[in-house]
Amino acid sequence: MQRILMSSVALVALAAAPGFAQRKATIENVPEIPYTSVPNFLKLPAGENLGESVAVATNSRGHVFVFHRSHNNRLFEFDQDGNFLKEIGAGFMGFEFAHSVRVDKEDNIWTVDEGANMVTKFSPDGKVLMVLGHKPGAILGAVPSPAGPNKPAEKYIFCRPTDVGWDPQGNIFVSDGYCNNRVVKFDKNGRFLASVGSEKAGKGLGEFDLPHGLQVDGQGNVWVADRSNFRYQVLDNNLKPIREITNLGVGWTLCISPGPHQYAYLSNSNPNGNRPGTWDITGEIYKTELDGTVLGRFGHPSKNPPGFQVVHMMDCRNPNEILVGEIEAWRVQKLILQPTASRSGGSK
Repeated sequence: MQRILMSSVALVALAAAPGFAQRKATIENVPEIPYTSVPNFLKLPAGENLGESVAVATNSRGHVFVFHRSHNNRLFEFDQDGNFLKEIGAGFMGFEFAHSVRVDKEDNIWTVDEGANMVTKFSPDGKVLMVLGHKPGAILGAVPSPAGPNKPAEKYIFCRPTDVGWDPQGNIFVSDGYCNNRVVKFDKNGRFLASVGSEKAGKGLGEFDLPHGLQVDGQGNVWVADRSNFRYQVLDNNLKPIREITNLGVGWTLCISPGPHQYAYLSNSNPNGNRPGTWDITGEIYKTELDGTVLGRFGHPSKNPPGFQVVHMMDCRNPNEILVGEIEAWRVQKLILQPTASRSGGSK
């Protein structure tokens, strides 16, 4: 097994640019985890198609939620067998540019919308229960001008947020991603408690350059995909940095299984439009212990399944059945991980 190398690596990327630099993971000799993809897992109604499938999540019943960018931004619910059930939030003003969907332990559905600057909590039957953030008015503009500095972050105002998670006590954590470069903590009622990071991107521990994904483990530690710094950061429950993970390529997105034994899944994704050779060095997903031990890797870039075309988000409620939402392939895949013969790992 392999311990994750802890060192400082960073590179500034422009949030407004359509493509982002990619980086090959430096960890070596990681065991491959065999897997298969379930064909035609999601069954859409006649005449419907998924758009950019940026977000996927499941509830305790195995229902699948897909938040995707289509002619409108839409949230679909499917049953455990992939049969379409309903659309949630059709016409909702908080759906402008989908980024994340998560389901909490009470089966409430949370959406993070980068365009509306809103995090919305829906009940299991689709009723709005809580809204964090505020949709910019037409005269205010949606995002700061790329030509000037970002405005100082405010407690309850987001700027292109990316993800949401909860600790065992129900406190809410939001990665306030593209402009504010911070993580914000609220209590279970939505009251601001703390934040870390700032509108100015930084390289140090506790600083971020596009926090693109977020999860909270069973100990209350906050894991952040710090994308343009090519790393993951782990913070304690009070948002104090614990460590960084810098040898798994780009910190694109992550998922932590619910346990009782928890695993982390970390994605080194592979967008189009990058320098030649990108497909040869990126696209895999790593499975790790919470202490940083890398157990294996799986996946490769491909337009066709079982390969990936930009894994933007994952669901790992069942640690051996991973759902991946692919932004550029316009699909969701269900991956079945096969047992491995050995847990021996790689080296630095």
